[in-house]
Parts: sequence; C-alpha cells; structure tokens
Amino acid sequence: MNEAKDWYRSKTIWGGLVALGAALAGLFGIEVDGASSEALTSALTDAAAAVGAVMAIWGRLDARQTIA
Repeated sequence: MNEAKDWYRSKTIWGGLVALGAALAGLFGIEVDGASSEALTSALTDAAAAVGAVMAIWGRLDARQTIA
C-alpha cells in the first residue's frame, strides 16, 4: 500500500459516513438496513470519483500554463 489516493475515493471513508448518517437517522426514528447502506456507499463512492474527474478536467482546461 504505497500509493496514496484522495480521501473521497475511499470506500472506507464513505462507508463510515453512511454508517454515521444511518446512526443519526436512527436517532430520529428513520431505519436504514444493511443493503441500503451498502448501495448508498457504492453510489457515493462513484459520485465522488465522477466529481473528482470533472474537477481534474476543468482544472486542466482552466490552467494558465502548459504541461511540460
């Protein structure tokens, strides 16, 4: 594990956020089952990767200097 990745590409981070959200929802009487949590984690990870890709492309297009 020598390669680093952005935090938003980590399924562990998204899984933790979903678990936190499910716990908070439970405090308000909303139940979230395991299958829903897994699907939500996968969807959020995919969405974060897509946002990262768009940001990278936009950053390159908006750049003021050329790539060497």
